Amino acid sequence: MELKEFKDRILMGEEFQFYFKDESFWISQNENGYYLTREQDGYSQSFKSVDDLFRLGIIQGKTLEEIFDVIDI
Repeated sequence: MELKEFKDRILMGEEFQFYFKDESFWISQNENGYYLTREQDGYSQSFKSVDDLFRLGIIQGKTLEEIFDVIDI
């Protein structure tokens, strides 16, 4: 899946589980925003927009946008 399609599907309301370096993460949303959550301990980051999620969401020192090509959806 290309990054644009992934962002578009999140904007349409889809939620995703994905893996990065054998760790599980969730992208979810509600009326207050978008969330990037590490499954192991429930650590969550919140964002006002999908663009912020990808630009500012950090996993192991890198943004979600930087690691998108190597995550396993």
